[in-house]
Amino acid sequence: MRLQSKKAIVTGGAGGIGRATCLALAAEGAAVVVVDLDAEAAEAVAAEVRDRGATAIAVPADVSSETDIERVVATAVEQLGGVDIVFNNAGIIRRTTAPETTVEEWDRVFGVNVRAIFLMCKHVVPIMAAAGGGSIVNTGSGWGLKGGGQAISYCASKGAVVNMTRALAIDHGPQGIRVNSVNPGDVDTAMLREEARQLGQVESGFLAEAADRPLQRMGRPEEIAQAVVWLASDESSYVTGAAIVVDGGGIA
Repeated sequence: MRLQSKKAIVTGGAGGIGRATCLALAAEGAAVVVVDLDAEAAEAVAAEVRDRGATAIAVPADVSSETDIERVVATAVEQLGGVDIVFNNAGIIRRTTAPETTVEEWDRVFGVNVRAIFLMCKHVVPIMAAAGGGSIVNTGSGWGLKGGGQAISYCASKGAVVNMTRALAIDHGPQGIRVNSVNPGDVDTAMLREEARQLGQVESGFLAEAADRPLQRMGRPEEIAQAVVWLASDESSYVTGAAIVVDGGGIA
């Protein structure tokens, strides 16, 4: 129970990596706020956590909205008593080149992938600082550390996440707040299958290409979740500003 009595917020918590991380944090003793745009799916994950004997509440929210983020943080404080851990995981992808990308698509990707992290940190850092510290984990990507094709807005946004994480770590380390990014490679989620659809590719072929890396398979959501648990726990007490890559050797 590495996270006994800790209170965690997970955005994008209703599916894939988010759901797996909600379950993993709860299994280590944390109470979890499941945040997602899909209210019904968020409640389903919260119920799943509760069925396993842990504490969870669902808060539907558009993470790019400051009003919604303020409500999420206030709910965590009011119902759980504080915030010790944040996993900024909500994210979207658009598989397009620059000429193909509309300004609206660009802004939406940055709204969910970048602005949302800024807003969460803006409102949660003072709470963590007053309590003596905390851990923030942001979902980057292998494509936040190197380029990728037909995904200009996504690559740009994830590069921003990685460097924003470093800036946050510098600013708030003196307050006892650690900030790190976890950077997955291709993980077997609905979002990965959505990429195949956006590109007009046959799903089976797309997934086979995603598995072409040294470990010769895609990642599982639970494997990313365990990296987040480690970053959230005191086992990583001297780790901040780091970009932890969990990609089966893809970048290598």
